[in-house]
Amino acid sequence: MENIAVRALRTEDIDSIVSIYSAIVKKPVDPAFRQSILHHAQKHDGGCCVAERNGKVVGFLISYTLVLGFGLETSAWIAILGVDPTFMGMGIGDKMVDETFAYYKAKGINLIYSTVQWDTSDLLSFFKTQGFEKSNHINLKKDL
Repeated sequence: MENIAVRALRTEDIDSIVSIYSAIVKKPVDPAFRQSILHHAQKHDGGCCVAERNGKVVGFLISYTLVLGFGLETSAWIAILGVDPTFMGMGIGDKMVDETFAYYKAKGINLIYSTVQWDTSDLLSFFKTQGFEKSNHINLKKDL
């Protein structure tokens, strides 16, 4: 897509990211979400990025590195990815994922994971087009 630039996440992107995420989930965003984005922005580690179109943030990707895991070598995890609904389907997510793959590959990290809900077929389909497949891990949860 023309006029799309992917760059590292900055603290001044938080309001735009919150706005995009709110538009996606169609409800107000929990303040903890804002704090989490701030935490990632302050790390300046390059694993998080935004997509801009004509200077306006239209997408975001938050990822992190996991050094310790149950039997996992050092890996990267895409925690969340969002594109402004107005711009979905235009390849913005693809560009952010490509940049993220390149970043981690340059760091020598060869495994990237993500978790999606089983009933989010659009997101599952997106990740499949990016080359993701089922892993040999099972997500576990406990309600408290």
